Amino acid sequence: MSAIRVIQFTDPHLFGDTAGTLRGVNTFETLERTLSDASGHLATCDAILVTGDLVQDDAGGYELFRRAFGRFGKPVLCIPGNHDFVPEMRAALSNAPFELDGPADIGAWRIVLLDSVVPAQAGGRVSVEMLTKLDEELGMARQRHAMVCLHHHPIAMNSRWLDNVGLANADEFWSVVDSHPQVKAVVWGHVHQAFEGTRRGVRLLATPSTCAQFQPRSDQFVIDDQPPAYRLLTLHSNGALDTGVHFLTAAESAA
Repeated sequence: MSAIRVIQFTDPHLFGDTAGTLRGVNTFETLERTLSDASGHLATCDAILVTGDLVQDDAGGYELFRRAFGRFGKPVLCIPGNHDFVPEMRAALSNAPFELDGPADIGAWRIVLLDSVVPAQAGGRVSVEMLTKLDEELGMARQRHAMVCLHHHPIAMNSRWLDNVGLANADEFWSVVDSHPQVKAVVWGHVHQAFEGTRRGVRLLATPSTCAQFQPRSDQFVIDDQPPAYRLLTLHSNGALDTGVHFLTAAESAA
């Protein structure tokens, strides 16, 4: 396998009712439109990655999530977010094609899934147990390139309100990542906006939500006018990574 194709969706914020809305947005409808737009990529991808906030404080949404993503016949790598209920999420998504713990080894790559949720808090933290898991899973696959995935942002997004609910112990997280040179990318959700950067040769990637977006670099909470989106990732066997965010067009968003 010369390259693997992964599609990242994030922050669908589903409710148990398909009519549920978040800030005036029907999150089930926007997810369905996003999946429809990505249908051609879904048919050929090797894995689907969903980086948290599968539901909006409503465990009934996991059934809708299971139905929405279970139909593609692809591995669905899932990470919890701060609006998720981790025990209920695990129970609802305990069977294939869903994978909640990882790591997922595909081709020349290892995809590591981290839980950064702190119960009842919007901000995140990678626990001692999760840091140990990260170190061990990277250490056991030094021959593979690695992509590390979590919900909370481990770098500053230059947005005062949002950076108050990022990864509280980012320094500890990076200390582990820095000790494993095969890590090529760190990917997250939570921030409802696109971001691409680099840190010590590691690609840093945030992806917009399948529902509403947050205005970048804003001191206060502000909803942006950007449409739903998803990220395409092509992971090459030599460790190179090609990626891009695809936003739905105005017509697709309003369909």
